[in-house]
Amino acid sequence: MDFKNLVPIQKKAQTGGLITGLIFGVASLVIGVIIALVIVSTLIDAGLVTGSEANTVGNLSSNFTYGIDKVADKIPTVLLVAAIVLILGVLAILVGVWQNMRMGGGSTL
Repeated sequence: MDFKNLVPIQKKAQTGGLITGLIFGVASLVIGVIIALVIVSTLIDAGLVTGSEANTVGNLSSNFTYGIDKVADKIPTVLLVAAIVLILGVLAILVGVWQNMRMGGGSTL
């Protein structure tokens, strides 16, 4: 009897899923906003809209710009929180590795 098939294969943990999703989500959002701004500025510059439509497009452009400014104000705070979470995660991993290696000597508290 072949016992190799009875032992389950240990899968490696996939740690990049959340981070990769967040990075691609933010990148997609930035690309979408850039495309929207290009479309709005093209409509205004080409003169394809007239009268009240031009005011609407101008308001749309100013709302995009205002929103981008509000997000840009919060980026340092988000980066600070991300750095703190990263540092705490690294410390937790180091403590886990340290406990597995049992480097604390022979004494226990």
